[in-house]
Amino acid sequence: MINDKAAISVSARQARNLALAAQGFDQDESRPVTKRRIMKAIRQTGMLQVDSVNVLTRAHYMPVFSRLGVYDPADLDQLSWGNARQRRLFEYWGHEASMIPVEDYGLYRWRMADAAEGKGTWGQIAKMIRDHPEFVRSILDRIEKEGALAASDLEQEGASSSKWWGWSKTKTAMEFLFWSGQVMARKRRTSFERVYDLPERIIGPEALEPPMPRAEAQRALIRNGIAAMGIATEADLRKYFRLPTDDAKARVAEMVEDGMLLQANVEGWKQPGYLCPHVNPRCRAKPTALMVPFDPIMWERDRVERIFGFNYRIEIYVPAEKRQYGYYVLPFMKDGEFVARVDLKADRQEGVLRVQSAHLEDGCDAVTVAGDLICICHVWRGFWDFRVLSLSRAIRFRCILADKIKAEKVNGAKVPQPRPVPPQS
Repeated sequence: MINDKAAISVSARQARNLALAAQGFDQDESRPVTKRRIMKAIRQTGMLQVDSVNVLTRAHYMPVFSRLGVYDPADLDQLSWGNARQRRLFEYWGHEASMIPVEDYGLYRWRMADAAEGKGTWGQIAKMIRDHPEFVRSILDRIEKEGALAASDLEQEGASSSKWWGWSKTKTAMEFLFWSGQVMARKRRTSFERVYDLPERIIGPEALEPPMPRAEAQRALIRNGIAAMGIATEADLRKYFRLPTDDAKARVAEMVEDGMLLQANVEGWKQPGYLCPHVNPRCRAKPTALMVPFDPIMWERDRVERIFGFNYRIEIYVPAEKRQYGYYVLPFMKDGEFVARVDLKADRQEGVLRVQSAHLEDGCDAVTVAGDLICICHVWRGFWDFRVLSLSRAIRFRCILADKIKAEKVNGAKVPQPRPVPPQS
């Protein structure tokens, strides 16, 4: 264990191992995946990002699968949207919109207080409370009296006349209430629209406890952040939870002074690194997993390149003709290194997992990578209940192998067999 307050030296490989182990990629996939293990995985990452993109599946389902293997998505739904007894997560602005452990609710009260004053949020949302406080109050009154409601339930004639980013006046007011912590998402509809209610009706007395002092809460977030990242720069810690720059600098300096963070010189890093003083520098993690672009380990692209030497950019918003790899490209990691990128799409009508494109990283063996991809996506078939899997043909005859080897070599390659998949509910 590391206990020396002086700056230490960390190799690039040690930094990679620390990052992977901290993110929970050292889990035993042979064990059954219970709700307890799902929550442990989420606590390790600090949160799950929520995103409206549903090309493959909703973003928050995938990080659990990438770390633990096949599980019942209904278990995560209960933890996220279940009744008070079942619920262990709440939705709020963490990294982005995120599912966060309920026990961390108090760590975000400072952000809610800032938003209530029009700080730290988007300009139009801040403008809403300045220009239309009575309207905002009327929305909150409706929820207090009537219970859980969505913005679409409250739309009034003429309320949508002035729109920002496709949002009506009612939607913008609702987002202000959500950001400022006055309402909370009880659930999401199939359209992905939030249904809001009062926090105390969703998570109970936790919502009514006195707020934690700002600096104390931010230090706790940074502790969670370094636990989730293993090793990180000040900018990494700041970006993980979207902390204000000045606040993050002050908190990191305080925590180094107090011995809560240890400064490190990391091989290849231009900026100082930080890690927990009691971290095990000999930890090992060599996962093989597909990851969505919104996986916590992929959030900061410069960090991914710094630690893994993997240049990754999401191309959803890039015009089709200018994309290099594809619309929704998933990085594929083998034995702790990124070896390929696969553009996947769930054809729900046909029950087919389609491979739009696949690309092998330089220096990687095409046959081995193809076999591993086929194996892991067969496991996916059991997870997502696809009746047909079009992956093997796509890998054999498209992208990843097209300019590497002939199709016959893959046809004759030994494909690993996936472990048994439990029946889906």
